Amino acid sequence: MSTGRLVLRGARYPGDVAIEAGQIAAIGDVAPRDGDRELRCDGDIITAGLLNTHHHLYQWMTRGRAVGCDLFGWLQELYPVWNRLEVADVEAAATVGLAELARSGATTVFDHHYVVPRGDDSVFDAIVRAAGVVGVRLHVSRGSMDLGESDGGLPPDDIVERVDDILGSTERVASRLHDGDRVSVVVAPCSPFSTSEELMRRSAELARELGLRLHTHLAETIDEERDCLTRFSCRPLEYVERLGWMGPDVWFAHGVHLDGDETRRIGAAGSGIAHCPSSNGRLGSGLCPVQQLRAAGAPVGLGVDGPASNEPGVLQPEMRQALYLARLRAGHADAMSPEEALDLATAGGAACLGRPELGRLEVGCPADLAVWPADDLADIAEPIAALVLGPDRRVRHLFVAGERVVADGDLARLDLAEARAGLATRARRLWS
Repeated sequence: MSTGRLVLRGARYPGDVAIEAGQIAAIGDVAPRDGDRELRCDGDIITAGLLNTHHHLYQWMTRGRAVGCDLFGWLQELYPVWNRLEVADVEAAATVGLAELARSGATTVFDHHYVVPRGDDSVFDAIVRAAGVVGVRLHVSRGSMDLGESDGGLPPDDIVERVDDILGSTERVASRLHDGDRVSVVVAPCSPFSTSEELMRRSAELARELGLRLHTHLAETIDEERDCLTRFSCRPLEYVERLGWMGPDVWFAHGVHLDGDETRRIGAAGSGIAHCPSSNGRLGSGLCPVQQLRAAGAPVGLGVDGPASNEPGVLQPEMRQALYLARLRAGHADAMSPEEALDLATAGGAACLGRPELGRLEVGCPADLAVWPADDLADIAEPIAALVLGPDRRVRHLFVAGERVVADGDLARLDLAEARAGLATRARRLWS
């Protein structure tokens, strides 16, 4: 009689892995049972699935623009283009973006979507549909901007929304999409320079009323810091603290420009940071104090950020990039190990998203697993060093709750070439 158990056999690390009822049932030398199904993974490396803690999937429509700009200049060039997006554009971009992330080992993705042209919040349903097609877990924000240029903000007036409209939409989106497992809705005003104090304060109140997590960009650039000092006479962290934005239900994107006292306050509050090393490099924003935050007790995860500021749009190379930048910031080579870099991409990301059951290669945890081909890494003695420091790679197999999302390097549910072609056709419409 079949046990319904699938055993991944022969992996170089951590050995065999058995999957049963969507969970990890055994690890190591797994004795065979009658009825087992087997998948040979000889010499491969198996890790927990990676978690992407900050992304903007719609930006697959606008890669390769504003390549010599800092953040504010980059945004000012792209806001008018994003305001022309249609719901179908976002769905096409999300489908390709999530597929590429899955191929790079991501089983859970957070999408910070805050551009809602014409207030059409069906765009969030479109992103959820894309995640269902690809097969990954999705944390999606009902993001928002309400502070246009005429009120002292950075976005054009015609791309922002009214506070009451945003909050009403947030309740509707959460009601119809949030299940806390495969789809989790997050309340996520965009940033201090694109939102009012009222929106930030009322968003925090609504999130806690609904039991949802909170997210925003914070302390990404020196320009943001100067803007906060000019408008509010305080630094960005103090500004959001005043508005109720600290606690274990909050995580921030970037956290580059934080001083020692601020890292300690974030850690004491249990708030998290989504570290986006490649995007910070692409925009010249600076180096996040990752190890100081972790030492203070703050959860730190990895984020790709939008593909318009990190064109590859994939997660696995961010582990190596995070390790390099931590060592450059510290000025010594033992500042971060490959194992710590993998932890950022797995358990650290799960802590940011409030999903402690994810990101762990442990019996009893959900079978969200990445199987990495290691044929070209057999000469590297340590498997995790091989994965983090070796060449970029895509998974051989990817499992979400025990279901195969990538099989032998290909998406199990999607023709990626067709999806890419459709996206390219849509993106060309925005080139003029």
